[in-house]
Amino acid sequence: MTVVRMLRNSRLSLLVLAFVLGILSSHIYDRVARPSPVQRHTNGSNDRSLSGDQQKPLLHQAPPPAVIPPSDQQPPSPQQQRQSTQHRGSGNSTKRVNAAFVILVQNKELHDMRKAMRMLESTFNSKYGYPYIFLNDEPFTEHFKTHIMATTNAPVKFGQIPKEHWSYPAHINQTHAALCRKDMEMRQVPYGASESYRHMCRFESGFVAQHELVKDLEFYWRVEPGVEFSCELDFDPFLFMKTKKLKYGFTIALPEFVDTIPTLWDNVKRYMKLHPEHLHKRNSLEWLSYDDGETYNNCHFWTNFEIVSVPFLQSKAYMDLFRLLDDAGGFFYERWGDAPVRSIAAALTLDRKEIHFFNEIGYRHGIYEHCPESPALQLKCACDPEDNFGKCCLS
Repeated sequence: MTVVRMLRNSRLSLLVLAFVLGILSSHIYDRVARPSPVQRHTNGSNDRSLSGDQQKPLLHQAPPPAVIPPSDQQPPSPQQQRQSTQHRGSGNSTKRVNAAFVILVQNKELHDMRKAMRMLESTFNSKYGYPYIFLNDEPFTEHFKTHIMATTNAPVKFGQIPKEHWSYPAHINQTHAALCRKDMEMRQVPYGASESYRHMCRFESGFVAQHELVKDLEFYWRVEPGVEFSCELDFDPFLFMKTKKLKYGFTIALPEFVDTIPTLWDNVKRYMKLHPEHLHKRNSLEWLSYDDGETYNNCHFWTNFEIVSVPFLQSKAYMDLFRLLDDAGGFFYERWGDAPVRSIAAALTLDRKEIHFFNEIGYRHGIYEHCPESPALQLKCACDPEDNFGKCCLS
């Protein structure tokens, strides 16, 4: 008691008491709270993998439930966790196809083009690095080139369309063509007054696959300024096309404006009579016509999105159709679009199994949109299925 009284009045007493209490508490914890070596081994394995009734499944994935990774490893990426749907086996491969994005664009469309590229990069191409090929009937400005190349790490090429592929062929009466445009303008036919639109449709119909920068590709994916891509892709559509031996891929099908193609089908019927050898035995004529080819129902693939085989566009069957139509003058005297031309060629000359609907690719151009409706695909998308226009001409 004498010692306690002496320490009680000194400043040293507080330090001594704290030191003693610290030793006692550490000793008690070491004896009671710390697990034995056997307990440490058992608890360690439980920390890394919860029991079945404790695990929480991933929101986007059906059972089996997710496993919590060890603390010394990185968590699996969303790409590793995600289950691909129809295209499993073609995704996440370092193997690339001889393919590219092909884009017909004007200098003034730079900002809309960059927006489309940003979406395409974020949903797909940042993982694969496929090159971009930009085409224009006029030279690209340095300003355009600089800003485009700043938008992607992928290779970029710029090309100019040869004059003979963006001008009137010798057999076209330009005075008559101008009168036809005026008539269509008065009738308010979409793009009826546009001369450049007709050159574009003719180029896309017959010459894009002949361009120096495109002709040696296996496939190209057509992209236009201002379009939107709303779904993350965990597979490579180019590799899928090649692996499955596909020739044409699309996302939207819809009817063409009747006033733009009044004589198109008459010329197609002439092609079918002249070249029966080009018609595939398993073609898709019933998709184009409800009366065994007598009339055209106006259905076509919307070609501002397409993933297409370049050799198909260079084939004799395809080019014979294009030349017949070009000689008929309908690109300028009427307003034949590349969409019905390409669609008719694919439906007649390809095996129906070589044409593929890319349901997984969310895509919007103007007021028309394809948005996947399945719950599994919706988890990868940022679009509203209620806005879907992707089923017209597909039912």
